[in-house]
Amino acid sequence: MSFKMIDLHTHSIFSDGELIPFELCRRVEVMEYGAIAITDHADTSNLEQIITGLTKAAQAWNSVNSSLKLIPGVELTHVPPPLIRPLVEKARQLGAKIVVVHGETLVEPVSPGTNRAALEADIDILAHPGLITEEEVLLAKERDICLEISGRRGHSFSNGHVARLAKKFGAKLVIDSDGHAPGDFLNLEFARKVALGAGLTEEDFKKMLKNAWEIVKKRQK
Repeated sequence: MSFKMIDLHTHSIFSDGELIPFELCRRVEVMEYGAIAITDHADTSNLEQIITGLTKAAQAWNSVNSSLKLIPGVELTHVPPPLIRPLVEKARQLGAKIVVVHGETLVEPVSPGTNRAALEADIDILAHPGLITEEEVLLAKERDICLEISGRRGHSFSNGHVARLAKKFGAKLVIDSDGHAPGDFLNLEFARKVALGAGLTEEDFKKMLKNAWEIVKKRQK
């Protein structure tokens, strides 16, 4: 494997995670991660607070740590579809480097139309998109937005469906933990097993890691 583990969808105490940002970083650092994005759940009520706090944490962490890069991000969660695009724009203005939208997972009552609204905005990843349609997968490909293979309980139920359609239509995939607690984060070998369990190949797994690193490179410009 030529890439270190990278995870662009995790949560800290700034939303519903269990860890402060530095502890989260230290835990994945010892798991030999190369980069981690903290993407706490946000809507109009807390967007600025989250991005400001994570940006401060990233600046401090990255100033003294060269083995693990911390990236400030946000996950727009249960946002009504008409509000997604303007909130994505605001997140970018506030300095979010990674923008994720909480997709239409099978296990939560996400508003219908969320997947499409997210794919029409300037996001990086559509998380756990559930029974995403072929038309939406084609839109993800057209707009160069990654679809997520999830390591999280419940959200992973549709991994096979997402993987199959992404491969059929050539949409990009990433693999993330959606980690909220210390035991949630995926080491490289378990992430590989999640990918294989979704019907993907070893080469697909390597490509997913490459896709994630390319997002980071793009957003650091």
